[in-house]
Formats: sequence, structure tokens, C-alpha cells
Amino acid sequence: MRVEGLREEVARLAGVLEAAEIELDRRVIAREELVEALAASAAETTAVTEAEAEQETAPAGAGFDRAALARRIAGDGAGAGLSADSGRARRAAACGPGAAEGQGDHGSAGLGGNVGEG
Repeated sequence: MRVEGLREEVARLAGVLEAAEIELDRRVIAREELVEALAASAAETTAVTEAEAEQETAPAGAGFDRAALARRIAGDGAGAGLSADSGRARRAAACGPGAAEGQGDHGSAGLGGNVGEG
């Protein structure tokens, strides 16, 4: 009779352990998702802040391409393949597709050169 009681207790504890492992896995997954969401939010905030800073320092009459900013935030915008520290990458994001090759938006005033050059 005592052996049977121990077996039942072992089975009960095995169930408790399994439930605890499942809960731990759930929490680990939730934590990973939170970290990913925070990283994405930080990247978006950085991109917007950089774009705002570039616009503030852009010469008068320089165009601002909101679509290029949206593409940059989404991660598939102009400047792909350029390092994040590259001035060409910043100009490409601010001026639109082709800006890194000198073919970007030259602003509403029709001035030559890319935004940030001078």
C-alpha cells in the first residue's frame, strides 16, 4: 500500500513539473517577443529622430520624401546595402531611391546636388 501511495505522489509531482516547464517556456517566448518588439521600436525611433535631425539641417528648399522615410523605417528602403553610418545612406533615405548614386530628389526648388552636400 505504501508503494502505491508513493507512485501516485510521483505521478502527481511529474504533472506539476511538466506544468511548470510549460509555463517557463511560455514566459521565455513572451520575453523574446518583447525584446524583439523593443528592438523594432528603438530602430523606428532612431530612424525617425535621424530623419528629423537631417531635415532640420537641410538647406531651405530641400525636399522631404516621406515615402522614403517610411521605407527606411520598414527596413526595405533606399540605402539598402549601405552602412548605417554612411553619409550616402543618410542621403539616400532622405532623398529617395537613387540618391546614393547621385540621382535623388534635388528638392522642390530644383537646386542641384543631394540633401546634405555642400
